[in-house]
Amino acid sequence: MRFSIAKTVLFSESETKMPKTTQTASLSETQWKSVYILGGITAILSLLAVVADIVIGSSSGSNLAELPQTAIERFAQFQLNPWLGLYNLDLLNTVNQLISIPVFFALYAAHRKTNPPYSLLGLIIFLIGTTIFAANNVALPMLELSHKYAAASDAQKSLLAAAGEALLVRGEHGSLGVFFSFSLPTLAALMFSLVMLQGKIFSKANAWVGIIGNVLMLAYVVLVTFAPAVKEMAMAFAMPGGLLLLAWMVMLTIRLFQMGTTQDSQ
Repeated sequence: MRFSIAKTVLFSESETKMPKTTQTASLSETQWKSVYILGGITAILSLLAVVADIVIGSSSGSNLAELPQTAIERFAQFQLNPWLGLYNLDLLNTVNQLISIPVFFALYAAHRKTNPPYSLLGLIIFLIGTTIFAANNVALPMLELSHKYAAASDAQKSLLAAAGEALLVRGEHGSLGVFFSFSLPTLAALMFSLVMLQGKIFSKANAWVGIIGNVLMLAYVVLVTFAPAVKEMAMAFAMPGGLLLLAWMVMLTIRLFQMGTTQDSQ
């Protein structure tokens, strides 16, 4: 009788413990699915930012040689069109980098079981690159200097112009100061594309589009930074690379939403 009671008690305890384990696993999987959904939503926002970049760049002229070259010319552009001045100093790209953080975290989450070392390394590289990008961006400081320059005396203007030149050395598009800001996130995206190719979670087409697009964008960044005389030729890499990355983002966005809504996300 005592054995029967003890057996019943043990069986009841095991019964109560099993659902807790199942609930924990289910809760964990639900949380990861929410990461995929968040990644998909922010990927849409990132796509909108890329489309805005293409539209603004096309309407304002995409020739890097025609951008203002000196701090005083930048100040003049800010006075005429502050939004264009901010755009030309990569403020939109900086915002897009920050928006993309959940996207790359979702990509890491998707590959956390199939390729944890390289997916984690890709996420770390992206976060380092995004931190450098945001820290080095000089769009808002240059806008502030332009306001001070417009109201300054002749003696003060020379000092403000010198301060502006110092900022441009650190954060002007195509300068050595922003090389890592652009190259590291692109390298991270290339690494994730290679992980996609091996992980079989995303399609091979998605992976190859990302690989080719990111290689072209890396070539563009290298040419613009280290061979400024061929900036116009560099656009031959940037245009197809940008379109391929746009397609890459669309494809991974669709897949992230699928993973967030299906029963088995892995």
